[in-house]
Order: sequence, then C-alpha cells, then structure tokens
Amino acid sequence: MKIAIISSGFFPVIDGVTVSAMMRLQRLSLWGHEVLFFCPDYSVIETIYPNWRDYTGNILPGVRVCNLPSTPFLGIDFERNPSIKSYSILLQELEKFQPDILHVDEPERLFFGFFRRAGIDYAKKANIPCIAFFRTWFLSYAEDYIPLPKFAVEIIREIFRRIFAWIYNSYDITLFTSKVTYQITPQMGIKNAVYENLAGFDAERFNPNLKEEQFFQKYYNLAELDDLVKLIFVGRLTPDKGWNFTLKAMAKVAEKIDLDKVGFIIVGDGQMQDEIIEGLTKYTRHVYFLGRVAYDQVPAVYANSDIHITTSERESRGLTVLEAFASGIPVLVPRAGGLVENVKDGENGLIYTPQDIEDFTQKLKQLIDDPILTKTMGQQGLKSVGNYSWDQVIKNLVEIWEQQLDEANQI
Repeated sequence: MKIAIISSGFFPVIDGVTVSAMMRLQRLSLWGHEVLFFCPDYSVIETIYPNWRDYTGNILPGVRVCNLPSTPFLGIDFERNPSIKSYSILLQELEKFQPDILHVDEPERLFFGFFRRAGIDYAKKANIPCIAFFRTWFLSYAEDYIPLPKFAVEIIREIFRRIFAWIYNSYDITLFTSKVTYQITPQMGIKNAVYENLAGFDAERFNPNLKEEQFFQKYYNLAELDDLVKLIFVGRLTPDKGWNFTLKAMAKVAEKIDLDKVGFIIVGDGQMQDEIIEGLTKYTRHVYFLGRVAYDQVPAVYANSDIHITTSERESRGLTVLEAFASGIPVLVPRAGGLVENVKDGENGLIYTPQDIEDFTQKLKQLIDDPILTKTMGQQGLKSVGNYSWDQVIKNLVEIWEQQLDEANQI
C-alpha cells in the first residue's frame, strides 16, 4: 500500500503520539509499504531539539518524512502545529505521492493549524479512504486553558463539541484505542467510531532488571536521591497534566507524610516548570527536575524509582501507566479517563477520587509507608502489561486500512 499519514508531531519530541508514529513507520517500512509522513517543522526551535533533522526526509526504506511549516500550539512554543500556510504544501506532496489511503492523527488539533479538516479535500477528490485516529478530547482541556467563568466555558465547550463532531464525522471512520473513551463517543457526537486494540507499547524496553545500586549517584550525580522513596512524575509540565491539583495537595501531603524520606523526580518539560519546582520546594528540598530525559534512558529512570504518580484527569489511554507496570513499580492515578483501564485498585496500584486531596494524600501515604505493599503491587504490575506489542497493534491497523480500501474499491 501507499499510505499518507498526517500527524501533529514526531521525533525528536517524545510523547505517546510521536513514539507510536515512529514504531508505525518502522513496521510499515519493514513490511514493504510506501509511506509519506507529514508532521510539523521543528527548525524554529532547533535550540530545544538540535537533532530534529535526523528525523526528516528519507529516514527508512520506503518512508519519507515531510516537515510542514509550523506555529506554536495553544501558545506553547515547543508544542508545534502545522500552520495554515502549510496546507498548500500538503496538497502538492499528496498529488505527487498519489496514496491509496490517508490516515490522520489528532484531526481536531490539526484543524487548529490548517483551519481545514486535514486530508478530507484531497481524499474526496482522489476518491480514497480517509481515516481519523482519536488521541485526545481537547474539550476536556477547556477549563485548564480558558480563564473564564464556568458558564462561559460550558458555552464555548458546547460550540466546539459540535465543531469537533463535524470534523471527526467527516472521516470514513474514527479509530479509538481506549474502551473507556470509546464508550462516551455518543456524548461527543462522534457517529463513526470504531474500537480496536491499537495501543502499542514496547514492553521489552521497560524492565525491573534495569534497577542498579546507587543509580542516581552514578548517572545524575544525585547521591542523596538513592536513599529516598522515589516518586516519579512523567509528562508535559502543563495544566492539563493535573499539576494544579498536585501543587494544591502539597500542603496536606506535607502535613501527613514525612517528606524528609521522599524524593520527587520530575521527567518532562513545559510552561509550568518554574511554578512546579517553586510549589514543591515550599514543602521539601528533595525535588529533582531531570527535564527531557533521552528516549533510551527513560526505562532505567522508571526501574530505579518506587512509585509512579499522575494526577492528570484528561488521558484517553495512559501510556505511562503501562511503562510503570513493565518497570515493576505501582501507580497512583485518579479515577478518570483511560488511566484506569489497566489499573486494578489495590492490586497493581491505587486509584483516588479526582480532586479529593484527602483521598490522594491517604493513598500516597499508604504506598510510601508500606514498602512491602509497594513491592507486591509492582510485581502484580508486571502481570498487567498485556498484549500491546507494536507488531500486533500495527498489524491490526494495517488490517483496518486494507478493509477500508477493499470497501472503497467495491463502490
């Protein structure tokens, strides 16, 4: 097949979208497909991503990456989105490539850049299938990024819900990889939803055997951290990741938990970095900001931590939960979104009531104070990773593409 993919991001940015994109391209190349992959241009932030050119052009046999002129997304400079001016480049490249099928990741986010439904015009003209892949319901972020009264936010939310439903319903199908999110598609107004196991995860990279004595002293010159109970937070340092709740909860956490024996490890970057570090250091000196950890080093950081925490209530899947489980450590998560899909409360982690500081603190204390429980939950987590091999989930995706292509050819 000749496959064109339009994505909101790619390497060297590391997140769920970009990692899955790279894994997908590697398999498609290996299996003999031709792929034209569109993503934002990162040249304007080369100081942040100096190696971005390693991931452009002909990066694999049969695979070409085309970077489109980009602008900041949601006002965040390092979060790029293709610009409205780049759409003509997209159409020109598609005309030259002549794909059999078009696949679009995060079409609602791309709509903010192109101010068009990505790929739809070309697909209709070429009479080829055009498939959407749901990643994130951006309306759930409204209260994090729109500083307006609640009633005004609700009005805006309803307007955009209708717009987003119009965007998704214009595709032949919209793919969902989270059962939890798929179940609420009627509320979203999405009528062409299809659920399939498409959540890839490289379990072989994450392994409890990566645990080393004096790991943080050896690799990060943080000798004192090795002797603490290590809480690891992984992800963007932005409001949608639950950081406002985390900071608000710190007063109660400091009151109930002896923070002299706890280390806060923060892996990631974002607009709230200074606010987070300042907010945590009010209550403890044991805050360790590691920034953007290299992709191949992340598994070892997990394995040498003790508890993974996320307070985000916006996740449609929750890849970091699977990474923690494969590393042999338990998780603490809110009962919200796709995070709970793999968490069995009291077995491989603990689930707290969203926005309930008392419940969050009590369950965090339970994990910190009981190392035997934490270790047992970590062992159970290893059994919870399931069948998320990239080979299998990308095979599932290719089968969906082939089915859509067959149906189009029968019309």
